[in-house]
Amino acid sequence: VQLVESGGGLVQPGGSLRLSCAASGFTFSNYVMSWYRQAPGKERELVAAITSGSEISAGEMTNYADSVKGRFSISRDNAKNTVYLQMNSLKPEDTAVYYCNAHNAYINHDYWGQGTQVTVSS
Repeated sequence: VQLVESGGGLVQPGGSLRLSCAASGFTFSNYVMSWYRQAPGKERELVAAITSGSEISAGEMTNYADSVKGRFSISRDNAKNTVYLQMNSLKPEDTAVYYCNAHNAYINHDYWGQGTQVTVSS
């Protein structure tokens, strides 16, 4: 199983970045995919999540931390086994290591990527 994040870097306040997480080794479409972040000295926190879309429901659903609502957007491409996080209007407080997570509650599987650094600074 692998989750490989990319797209992090240094950006000025107000700028944008798009993170990608390429998954392999498991049935991607059956997993809820999430982005978490951890800033220095702080606990890891959920940024955004997107359901698998395979449930008997009205397609995929998303959830966002209040601090990023309206600025960040999570999406997934099940054909490419990839989840994205579009981050706009970035703020210095968004600086953190961003981690990709795959979770399937039915079989209690939980996978993490290695993280990608996002630094928002002028």
